[in-house]
Amino acid sequence: MIEIVNKKIEAYLESLSPAKDAVLKEMEALAYRKNFPIVGPLVGKFLHQLARIARANTVFEMGSGFGYSTYWFATAIPFSGFLYHTDKSAVNSKLAQEFLRKGRQMNKVRFLVGDALELLGETKGTFDIVFIDIEKEDYPAAYEKAKKRVAPGGLLIADNALWSGRVLEKTADEATEAVKKFNHLLATDKDFLHTIVPLRDGLSVNYKLK
Repeated sequence: MIEIVNKKIEAYLESLSPAKDAVLKEMEALAYRKNFPIVGPLVGKFLHQLARIARANTVFEMGSGFGYSTYWFATAIPFSGFLYHTDKSAVNSKLAQEFLRKGRQMNKVRFLVGDALELLGETKGTFDIVFIDIEKEDYPAAYEKAKKRVAPGGLLIADNALWSGRVLEKTADEATEAVKKFNHLLATDKDFLHTIVPLRDGLSVNYKLK
């Protein structure tokens, strides 16, 4: 594994961010105590910004944990919009509901428990943003399902696109090979403008052309 962003640079970037609200601070503290993976404040803020730039009204999260990224998206979309929080764990879903309720964002969020690949198929229509953060082995399958559900002019976003530098390995484990395949699929898909932003663990940002 390699360091994607120098820790001093990351600390500097975080120092430039405005003070976070109490709910985000509580969620970050919980993630630290439980060693639970979250996108972190720099990526969270970027997701919020992307949602505003895209003027997103609808978001589908494939893998939401206890709602950290959900909270960033929820505070970016208008009150008339909605987003799906999905997680295999009912415990995580309940925690997310508690946090979103504290932040007065519950009216925007629909909570689904189960496999995100299946749950996406149970919904209808297209979304302004589909965000992927599930088991890395499932990333290629997530691409196949999600690309059809992103509206033209919308965004398909995925976390861990650089996978702690393991994408540089010629022969690797199943998860790493899946991330590499996912990146290749989007980089060669003519329906998307593709960029991997080397922020934290790499954020794949893809604009749907048609």
